[in-house]
Amino acid sequence: MSADAKTSMILEGEGFLLEVLPHRGGGIGRLEWNGLPVLRGVCGPSELDLASFPLVPFSNRIANGRFSFAGREVAIAPNMPSVDSANPLHGFGWLSEWQAVPSATDQIIIEHVYQRGDWPWHYRARQTFAVSSAGLAMRLAVLNADETPMPAGLGFHPYFPREAGTVYHGLHRTQWQVDASGLPTGRQDEPAAQDWWEGKPIASRAVDTVYEGREGDLEIVQPERGIRITMRPSANLGCTVVYTPADADFFCVEPVSHSTDPLNCPTAQHAMRILQPGEEMVAEVLFSVSAL
Repeated sequence: MSADAKTSMILEGEGFLLEVLPHRGGGIGRLEWNGLPVLRGVCGPSELDLASFPLVPFSNRIANGRFSFAGREVAIAPNMPSVDSANPLHGFGWLSEWQAVPSATDQIIIEHVYQRGDWPWHYRARQTFAVSSAGLAMRLAVLNADETPMPAGLGFHPYFPREAGTVYHGLHRTQWQVDASGLPTGRQDEPAAQDWWEGKPIASRAVDTVYEGREGDLEIVQPERGIRITMRPSANLGCTVVYTPADADFFCVEPVSHSTDPLNCPTAQHAMRILQPGEEMVAEVLFSVSAL
């Protein structure tokens, strides 16, 4: 592992090449396997141009940035107004500079500390990246460093290259209907987890929504590149956000711990976790890649 926290940190092994950008939201600049791109490479100056970024201390959107918690009224300003002028999205880690933490040569550890601000709790987040014969393991943790309980959620926001034959497969029991801004309006439940794409290419549906009740791994098959990508999220990442914009050359499959806007949505199956002072929440995902 080589490191320059102001530019990039590189980790290589088992055919993987990972570039981490601590100064750009602790995001990933590129992830390759045997020279083939697993994630879309960084393609511009915005955080939304990264290959992947962490979701902490919440995933997706909070409606109008407002919610009530433990007798407190919280108001958060939009944190990416050029994209969403009303709703803060993706937490605060992806818009913050992370710091390198001394670690073994076969892993990368970076940390982000948030003092009270729009999010009225002090927390510490840490990411760990490690490569083994099983694949690339990504670990994201958040610690409530405040004096009062804090709601918390975690997730990963990877961008994948999309071609005509790219297929995504994931089994979930619930699909949320959303409005134009991505906020939930209703849900469709099925008695058993199913593949909502029915085996068709990812480009056959244009969605930006969350699925609940995940069962098993998430899989992406890219026949044009001749690879299969498997994501194995930890059990507490029971939801998956899928974003497939029309006519784009990328798509997102995001393992997350809770549904969108759960603090304002009483019918959400997956709520944010309540961390007591000094308590930590940990989420993990394992990326493995194989030839078709």
